[in-house]
Amino acid sequence: MKESSKNGLPLVVICGPTATGKSFVGIQIAEKLNGEIISADSMLVYRGMDIGAAKPALEEMRGIPHHLIDIVEPDQEYNAALFQKQARAIIADIMNREKLPVLVGGTGLYIRAVIDDYDFSGVRGNAVYRKKLLKDAEEHGAAKLHERLYEIDPATAAKLHPHDTRRIIRALEVYKYTGTPISSFHKIDRSRKSIYNLMMFGLSMEREKLYKTIEQRVELMIQAGLVEEVQGLLKRGFSPELSSMRGLGYKEIIEYLQGERTLAQSVDILKRNTRRFAKRQMTWFRRDNRIKWLNADQDDVSGAIINEINRFIEGVS
Repeated sequence: MKESSKNGLPLVVICGPTATGKSFVGIQIAEKLNGEIISADSMLVYRGMDIGAAKPALEEMRGIPHHLIDIVEPDQEYNAALFQKQARAIIADIMNREKLPVLVGGTGLYIRAVIDDYDFSGVRGNAVYRKKLLKDAEEHGAAKLHERLYEIDPATAAKLHPHDTRRIIRALEVYKYTGTPISSFHKIDRSRKSIYNLMMFGLSMEREKLYKTIEQRVELMIQAGLVEEVQGLLKRGFSPELSSMRGLGYKEIIEYLQGERTLAQSVDILKRNTRRFAKRQMTWFRRDNRIKWLNADQDDVSGAIINEINRFIEGVS
């Protein structure tokens, strides 16, 4: 039995790569159709990490309720399993109030964890085991952990840089506590059915335009005070080794603050890393044939989505 609201409203998903205007489109949809936003972004959950995470400002939210933003401190653990539990409870509450739930974001695993029948019960990790792996990385180098991962999950190892300690450790954790390679969780099961009446829309952009938009966004982040934001987090005692602080936009600035490179070099690396991130996001989302793609530059993209949602609602009412 698929979940829907009492008046047949679907769960709307707005996804796609970074810098395509997902937040703006989601807000317009929620504004027009009496909806609420559930953020599906793994960085927006952290308090105090605003500029680097491109968190929408209060005035940009236009009075629309936003959920799962600013819910944990940077040193608190957060993962797809927690997100799944919390997001589903929020969606159920929104539907019970006969409002439209709009899931918006670019973290593909978070979105799939909510809409599909994923069981994360065995993927909790273990702090002791994680510390052991971190110690191994410090003593023998992250490349040794990468070699270990290659033996059990070559598909994931091939995608990760040998020095990407955080993701390597996470993949080793998943295998230890589930017996299943993390790459298996990333595969699209074509027979998998969503637990919701689902409408998925993806926003895309011509590559050169997207890359230019990304570079402009990074420059605006620097102007808005990204360096100062990262300095403030470090002064509050948050370790550069935290998963949150290794996130895109933070690790590059930390490297500058630690004297590893100039600010200009770090900004260039952040632009490059963000372009690569957008490419990985597109690769992820393109595998899901439930997504209807729209050009983020087209006239009134929000209006086109709103019209489709209205047609869906009329069809089930």
